[in-house]
Amino acid sequence: MTSTDEIMPGLQTLDGPVGPDAPATPDPTFASDNTAGVSPEVLEAITRANGGAAVPYGHDPVTARLEQVVRDQFGPSAEIFPVFNGTGANVVSLQALLPRWGAAICARQAHVNTDEGAAPERLGALKLLARPTPEGKLTPADVEAELGAQGFVHAAQPLAVTLTQSTELGSLYSPAEIAAVADRAHAAGLGVHMDGARLANAAAALGVSLREVTTDVGVDVLSLGGTKNGALAAEAVVVLDPTRVRGTDYIRKYSMQLASKQRFVSAQLLELFGTDLWRSNAEHANAQARLLGERLATLEGIDLPAPAQVNAVFPKMPATVVEELQSRYLFHVRDTAPDGDPVVRLMCSFQTTEAQIDEFVDHARAALTARLPDAR
Repeated sequence: MTSTDEIMPGLQTLDGPVGPDAPATPDPTFASDNTAGVSPEVLEAITRANGGAAVPYGHDPVTARLEQVVRDQFGPSAEIFPVFNGTGANVVSLQALLPRWGAAICARQAHVNTDEGAAPERLGALKLLARPTPEGKLTPADVEAELGAQGFVHAAQPLAVTLTQSTELGSLYSPAEIAAVADRAHAAGLGVHMDGARLANAAAALGVSLREVTTDVGVDVLSLGGTKNGALAAEAVVVLDPTRVRGTDYIRKYSMQLASKQRFVSAQLLELFGTDLWRSNAEHANAQARLLGERLATLEGIDLPAPAQVNAVFPKMPATVVEELQSRYLFHVRDTAPDGDPVVRLMCSFQTTEAQIDEFVDHARAALTARLPDAR
């Protein structure tokens, strides 16, 4: 498989509907887990937080309870800084981890490198050192390969590593793999950041706690995702090792990520991570992705190289089938296989139903049947 950058226009590449009964507006269900709505429990939490007055900028009782929950989840030294979005969380985290002359080692396919409009470089004033990786995962060897620039005044200094969990390719770092990268990074004086926009899906798939895949394996600062798992607009920077990460509160403010009415952001995170909602939502999304992959794999002409590990499925389909499906559904064309057929990305969420999966598979089956000579 030849990997290419994610093509955003690939969500809808056709001039118009193909099938005679294709909908005027393609269904966004499988385009992203961001297309899902908000968990009812989260909406109720926002409503509960709406009673009366509260001190702004995080000095409210809801945020205080969230701070204790984060210490319970990640360890007694953990500090949380709620923010509006994942890009903001990553930019704030990396700025807090790096000096102005620092650079962060990342996988070439990492979200911070491919899908954030160069925000880390433009707004964070830091350099990303992107490494080619077959599964979107860094290894200790990738860290080692960049260390030669340390002490060379003409190069941005590699002083951090950023890991995406789960990766943009739907793969997972095991706790042991994270620990191996973190150990090599720390030995060379580098800090470790994790982009955990889908950390809930990863922890659920691995069957571990949030702490076991972050604090316990050497992550220093975490971008904790909520929006992809049922929140309205709530992410957070979680500092796990305050000795390596400084100035986060000031950086959050000048990065325009400090909410005045923070209790409403905190309430969402408190509902997700102060209960088992984060896990149940993620487990549902993961299970639906496995089901979607299994059912697509039964269709002759569709190839699923590997079972879904989290809530992303990457089947290979004939180009004509992709065209027909894209007249009905929005989804990414992710890669191109050696035989020229596209590999697409289908995402499931906490709201994905079995009926939606069956409908998609039925349309895929019909598109495949239409390709047969006797169907013409």
